[in-house]
Amino acid sequence: MKQGIPAEGDNVRLAVFSVIFAVFALSLGDALIKLISTGFQLWQLFVMRSVITVPVLITIIKLREPDASFIPLHFGWTLLRSLMLTLMWVIYYAALPKVELSVAAAVYYTLPLFITLFAAIFVGEKVGALGWFAMALGFGGVLLILRPQAEDFNAHALLPLVSAILFAFSMILTRTKCRGESPLVLSFALNVTFIGVGSIATLLIALWSPTESQVGANTFLLGEWTAMGSWEWIAMVLLATSIIIGSVFAAIAYQSGPSSTVAAFDFSYLAFAALWGLLFFGEVPDAITAAGIVLIAAAGLIAVRK
Repeated sequence: MKQGIPAEGDNVRLAVFSVIFAVFALSLGDALIKLISTGFQLWQLFVMRSVITVPVLITIIKLREPDASFIPLHFGWTLLRSLMLTLMWVIYYAALPKVELSVAAAVYYTLPLFITLFAAIFVGEKVGALGWFAMALGFGGVLLILRPQAEDFNAHALLPLVSAILFAFSMILTRTKCRGESPLVLSFALNVTFIGVGSIATLLIALWSPTESQVGANTFLLGEWTAMGSWEWIAMVLLATSIIIGSVFAAIAYQSGPSSTVAAFDFSYLAFAALWGLLFFGEVPDAITAAGIVLIAAAGLIAVRK
């Protein structure tokens, strides 16, 4: 029999503050990645960012609890969560050089719909007629943004949709299987996974040795690592700060409050992404895209109406 997660120990105010702080940091980091994507290779970004992040997390953990273990209590579930989030970020970052930040964010933020759906399937929460209506409304918004029949259809805009599904699965795991884990240990495990996956991908590309024609427009994924000067190191430090704040506070949020409640405030990412898109890239969505964003936001708020 499926059973919902008990509300005992929930701290909704902490959850709301944490998720808003997390998405502020992550959205700014994503804007920075889009900004530097022409000069960096994705796997280099993953490895170097986490090489900075991991020692910081180790120091924080040891200062807080000198005898703390870096091995998660539920190693298998934590590893699965980390792999899902790593794949999610690979897919989402691969989309950023190809689509506007506000569009990628809007498609990605169908995730509350998936969280609601997966919570119903795996946790036993009821969706109801209004919930199903929200999902239909949200995917209507996605279709407005993607316009699959239009001449300017960008298939790369589908990638954030896949990322949303992976993120929703990982947050359900955070709520149900990793609730007792330290958020700092979860962040540590995630960044170690970043280093591992990035190193393996780099090795495979080096063994493959793709030609310039094979790399083509996929330099961000298949290109060589870039020499790093002072500005590149500054960018890495900023990205490391973003991922520490985002990963730790997202874990705190989904551990501290109901998934559907936290997901409602997760929508602040859309506002932040639109702001960074305007400030950094001069992106102003057209009327149809703006209508799609509004539909997705409305659908998500209906889906998480509790």
